[in-house]
Amino acid sequence: MTDEIKDDESNIVIENIDDALSSRYLAYALSTITQRALPDVRDGLKPVHRRILYAMRQLKLSPENAFKKCARIVGDVMGQYHPHGDASIYDALVKLSQTFATRYPLVNGQGNFGNIDGDSPAAMRYTEAKMTFAGNALLEGITEDSVDFRATYNEEDEEPVVLPAAFPNLLANGSTGIAVGMATSIPPHNVAELCGAMLHLIKTPGASIKTLMKHVQGPDFPTGGIIIEPHDAMLEAYATGRGGFKMRARWSVEKLDRGMWQIVITEIPYQVQKSRLIEKLADIIEGKKAPFLSDVRDESAEDIRVVLEPKSKNIDPELMMESLFKLSDLESRFSMNLNVLDATGVPRVMNLRECLQAFLDHRRIVLQRRTQTRVDKIVARMEILAGLLIAYLNIDEVIRIVRFEDHPKEALMSAFDLSERQAEAILNMRLRALNKLQEVEIRGEHDALAAELADLNDLMGSDDRQWAAISDQVKETRETYGLKTEFGARRSTFADAPVIDVDLSTAFVTKEPITVVLSKKGWIRALKGKIEDPKGIKFKDGDELAYLVPGETTDKFILAASNGKFYTLGGDTLPGGRGNGEPVRLMIDLENDHTPIGLFVYNPERTLIVASTAGYGFQVKESDVLASTRGGKQVLNVKGDTEAVRVIAARGDKIATIGENRKILVFDLADLPTMTRGKGVKLQNYKDGGLADLTTFDAAEGLSFIDSAGRTNSVSEWEILQGKRAGAGRMAPRGFSRKNEFDPGRKL
Repeated sequence: MTDEIKDDESNIVIENIDDALSSRYLAYALSTITQRALPDVRDGLKPVHRRILYAMRQLKLSPENAFKKCARIVGDVMGQYHPHGDASIYDALVKLSQTFATRYPLVNGQGNFGNIDGDSPAAMRYTEAKMTFAGNALLEGITEDSVDFRATYNEEDEEPVVLPAAFPNLLANGSTGIAVGMATSIPPHNVAELCGAMLHLIKTPGASIKTLMKHVQGPDFPTGGIIIEPHDAMLEAYATGRGGFKMRARWSVEKLDRGMWQIVITEIPYQVQKSRLIEKLADIIEGKKAPFLSDVRDESAEDIRVVLEPKSKNIDPELMMESLFKLSDLESRFSMNLNVLDATGVPRVMNLRECLQAFLDHRRIVLQRRTQTRVDKIVARMEILAGLLIAYLNIDEVIRIVRFEDHPKEALMSAFDLSERQAEAILNMRLRALNKLQEVEIRGEHDALAAELADLNDLMGSDDRQWAAISDQVKETRETYGLKTEFGARRSTFADAPVIDVDLSTAFVTKEPITVVLSKKGWIRALKGKIEDPKGIKFKDGDELAYLVPGETTDKFILAASNGKFYTLGGDTLPGGRGNGEPVRLMIDLENDHTPIGLFVYNPERTLIVASTAGYGFQVKESDVLASTRGGKQVLNVKGDTEAVRVIAARGDKIATIGENRKILVFDLADLPTMTRGKGVKLQNYKDGGLADLTTFDAAEGLSFIDSAGRTNSVSEWEILQGKRAGAGRMAPRGFSRKNEFDPGRKL
């Protein structure tokens, strides 16, 4: 018993937990990268796709043969090559056959293989499949020792490490995948354009990316659409292997009766589900984010036809579509990351030239290996034919040896200096082959093989002839998938995004004058017209006017709050003038313990000054305070009991501050820095209290204030109030407002 315990203890491995985890996770990561996520640059396939096509070849599912059940294909793949579950194998098989997901399908599916709406395919027991000509081309020459094989997972069979790939699948169909620490995203391209680029690369090795892009214009997505990515951006993407392509739906205007019209969408961006797109458009209509759009209908049958109805015939169709492109998946972006496994199995990001060259180099290796295989077969056959000719020349002696010798094979080899293979061939001859005509045929075959052997040896020794042969193969592929053929014609086109100097958020809003009223208790409304006198405006009991801001429905209104945030309100989204309006806190995320400190019409050309009760502040461009969400934009950082107290326009060349201690400080506006966010710098120093108010003015005009009676008073000899920023200041002059404010009714 003690000995058994000792044996068990000897099997215990003592290892640091960090080292154990890192080594095992690294092994998992490498397995994921090489066996699942990244395609091989030579055939453009991941292991599961390669195994599916190889299994289909074993099942004789070539394009000219009959279909077989997908369940049979999946079963063979899972049982012999890929033990990872039938669902993942069937999903990969389905994607290879979907015309809206794969530019050049490698599998020809029969039955329900899903659709662009995102509906799932039928179960594998109901669907059938076979290879397409493109899929078959990937396997061309696989029986001629063109690629290496390795043992399958159970070592009962062999599978190809890579396919011969007579079809440029990597760039033609693209690939996507995510692994541990890296990912790949390759868009599909047009085969005819790829072939043109490869032919140029054969003639001019090391050709520039710019030159290659004269052939490869850009991606060619299965669902078509319009690519609006600038050419310079695409050039950089293909040069670095990383970038992206912005694509849009293809649309046209369809005229109706009485001057009405509707938009018809016939192509949608790649990898966008049509049902989700229509659902999103319906949500936009319901949420009133697109007030110009009346209805969306799906009238698709075999082809896509999505109809958009405008609310008015007076709306500009191009403006309407530009707005929808920003609001929905009618415009999307496909990111490119040309991360692949190179010929040595190492993952790296390649550019366009490297990808094309890697494919051509692979085709050359395949050509050399197939040629060598043919050479070996010819040499073996010529050896046998030479032995047969010797037999014909010495037929009587051969017959004697076969008839009377105990060991005829050894005797033949000794008598005529034959190899074992030649002797076996002679012994296996039939009597009918001894006629004169058969001898003539053998001599003819021998001479033909000798000529072919000389030609193949010349091919193996000539780089020029090898590249010429590869060029012929590429030209044949280009002819099969030419731009003038129905299947090879380019689907995605290119265009420049229209330059529209219009704010799309307000382009469909009727421009009308309004006056925005905000009460001290936070109720907001927009009254029609411009109101100068607020006396006629009614409020709830105990409430009164805080801000009265004239503007227009197309304006953006900026609300500054004591939490240092700025909120943006659309003039067209504010409640009407009936009643008391609505609480502004329903429109923005403003906490109950914070209050508005300013409301004004947005002017991107203006500069503001923001300040806190602690006496800190800075200048900020008004364009930097515009918020895109209801949560607002934090501009002035405040914490604890400190709050934002003032936001004013920066006008003039001087700034005056007054503290709660009634001391005024004047200093140069240029001493106040411009920032986008922060606590700011010290404006005025206080022993007790904090900042009460501030204003700006021109030194030539002088400093003034509004007294308690509403009269404007000039501060004589204001220069004595000047000092350095962050100084303590001097006491306010006699008669200055007891509220410590320069202008209680100021407008921004």
